[in-house]
Amino acid sequence: MTGYGTREVAQLIGLSPARVRSYVRAGLLSPMLDPRGHFRFSFPDLVFLRTAKGLIDARIPPRRIRRALSRLARELPDAERLADLRIGAEGGRIVAADGSSRWQPESGQTLFDFGPAPISDNVAPLEPPASDEECPEERLLAQEWYEQACELEPGAPAEARAAYERAIALDPDHAEARVNLGRLLHERGDAAGAEAQYRAALSARPGDATAAFNLGVALEDLGRLREALAAYEHALENDPADADAHFNAANLCERLHDAAAALRHWTRYRALTRGRD
Repeated sequence: MTGYGTREVAQLIGLSPARVRSYVRAGLLSPMLDPRGHFRFSFPDLVFLRTAKGLIDARIPPRRIRRALSRLARELPDAERLADLRIGAEGGRIVAADGSSRWQPESGQTLFDFGPAPISDNVAPLEPPASDEECPEERLLAQEWYEQACELEPGAPAEARAAYERAIALDPDHAEARVNLGRLLHERGDAAGAEAQYRAALSARPGDATAAFNLGVALEDLGRLREALAAYEHALENDPADADAHFNAANLCERLHDAAAALRHWTRYRALTRGRD
């Protein structure tokens, strides 16, 4: 049987075997099975994986990569056609081009050219590649550990915590890894440890509404209600439509005997959730 094995593909593309298998589990790849039950990947599979690797290197979050490539797979049922596309990252957006048009696979929105914006073959980022100082190898390795941790979370939370810690050791400013590690620590009852991770995430990325919201929850559990309220307010500064933050803030305002602030948050919460089941 022709084709490439999982380890061969991983070495050729520069992905871990676990990452390759994750795309199979997600239904984004459908390799053949050899008589021993091992995956055999075709050339179009390699094109798909090379595209994914390029987007990973451009620091696009794994969930967005899967969403974009899944939509492309549905819209282009002939796998060979993916090889005809050029796909890359432009200013944090995933962009696909087929020679006559450019669009965002995640939304389907067509992009109009206002000047030259070449996309390198298949997967190279559309923006100029970062220098070694801007994107050192440690940051790329940190992203790999972060993505592995995301995959481990559902079935192996202890291993996921260790992987997030490895990511943070390599890149202390990796806000996503700190937020996820904080959540796992909080789930196991370590609210103080979670607080430290959320604060570090906010130090690296002050506008992270998720980190601010989670910090509020941790501070509530630690009994520091006014600090928790400040954290929820910070979350709402960056995401005013966060109904959960309004709900928690309203409850805290009532506990802190601030009726006017509680009414303001309750009113906004009800407006945001009106019509929900």
